[in-house]
Amino acid sequence: MVKKTPFYKKHLEYNAKMINFFSYLMPISYRSIKEEVLAVRNNCGLFDVSHMGRIEISKKNYKEFVNYLITNDVFSLKENQACYACMLNEDGGIVDDLVVYNLKERILLVVNCANLEKDYNHILLINKKFNCQVKNISEEIAQLALQGKKAYEFLSFLTDDNLSEIGFYFSKETKILDIPVLISRTGYTGEDGFEIYFDKNYAERIWDFLFEKNPSLLPCGLGARDMLRLEMGYCLYGQDIDEDKDPLSANLSFIVKFNKDFIGKSALLKIKEKGLKRKLVGIKFSDKIIPRPKMNLYDSNNSLIGFITSGTFSFSLNCGIALGYVDINYAQVGFKVYLEDKNLENKKEGEIVKLPFYQFGSIKKIKKSEKEV
Repeated sequence: MVKKTPFYKKHLEYNAKMINFFSYLMPISYRSIKEEVLAVRNNCGLFDVSHMGRIEISKKNYKEFVNYLITNDVFSLKENQACYACMLNEDGGIVDDLVVYNLKERILLVVNCANLEKDYNHILLINKKFNCQVKNISEEIAQLALQGKKAYEFLSFLTDDNLSEIGFYFSKETKILDIPVLISRTGYTGEDGFEIYFDKNYAERIWDFLFEKNPSLLPCGLGARDMLRLEMGYCLYGQDIDEDKDPLSANLSFIVKFNKDFIGKSALLKIKEKGLKRKLVGIKFSDKIIPRPKMNLYDSNNSLIGFITSGTFSFSLNCGIALGYVDINYAQVGFKVYLEDKNLENKKEGEIVKLPFYQFGSIKKIKKSEKEV
């Protein structure tokens, strides 16, 4: 069954090109993807992310439960603070990556839409040991992401609360148009930005209000979102990470807290003890080529050393960029790799670089004074 977000009519009104994205009709773009990407980098853009899954956990021992469920540490979070984390299976494979909000008397998990049913069943199974209240509120909530250098400047005029008090990966319950909303300083673009959660019945009203107050605001689709996240080296589930990949190999060790118990901890400790066999790296290409997932990577001796998981031509950087797994012996910044050319004729040379690819995201200004979780 094909689903529609609460903003579906607005997407059509703004002439979006629609696609079926994991059973949701979603905008891939409204104008050109390049125009939408640069709008976020230079001004701000608005994304409908209502397709994401939202699961609320509360009642007795809810923090202990979530802390066992994820790799990051819930008990290190202040009230209204969020963290990025993974849920793992017993073998250390990534069931999903998600954002975890420590709200008053409850925790909100924001998961990938493609994994919602799998995640929900996984959570219910683990919950048998804890007996918390678990609610899938995905269908009740609309979610928008206002992202870009001028996101704060724009949004701060629309609420009476001081949004400058919301640090990176913090949230606040407030109102827009007297409508209760949860605003978090989070996103998937590398720029400053906010995600806004509210009752789906107010979706069109808030959408219209945002565009009325800022005529220069551009609606942006999945195409721009994917390029923006890749320019920052952010993982995409189903491409860069999945249940066959562990967070240590996926360059996500910063969200794995070994000082607590969690599902998959024993398996990760064994992987760590044996040493990684491969690692996810960023690769920048000198030519204007478009690297694609599943393309093979070779060294200068024509030996197969890895493969690409995500790739694109970056409009912000004017070159091809990719994420990919390479043999751990080659996973070094500066190492030269060659793309899908077994004969090494017309070499498509790339270089492993330090992430993120895009170095000038305005989010750095926000993170500078914040302690990351």
